[in-house]
Amino acid sequence: MTATLTDDEVGKTVVDADGKELGIVAKVEGGRAFVDPNPSVAEHLLAKIGVEGEDDEDYLVTEDMLESVGEEIVLRGNL
Repeated sequence: MTATLTDDEVGKTVVDADGKELGIVAKVEGGRAFVDPNPSVAEHLLAKIGVEGEDDEDYLVTEDMLESVGEEIVLRGNL
């Protein structure tokens, strides 16, 4: 079963298979997460309260890249 992405994931930390922190989910749209690799304090706080946003440095994570979704989002491999 593939993990799914919803708006509830905004603000969660994304890590690779080795546990390396890659950023936080800034926005979820159409089963894809936009991950901010260098969130500012303000961006981190806004994401934690559910305010979505994206910018040019964000990268895309799709559901087929996911190992699990829980307290943090774990990718199947390394970027």
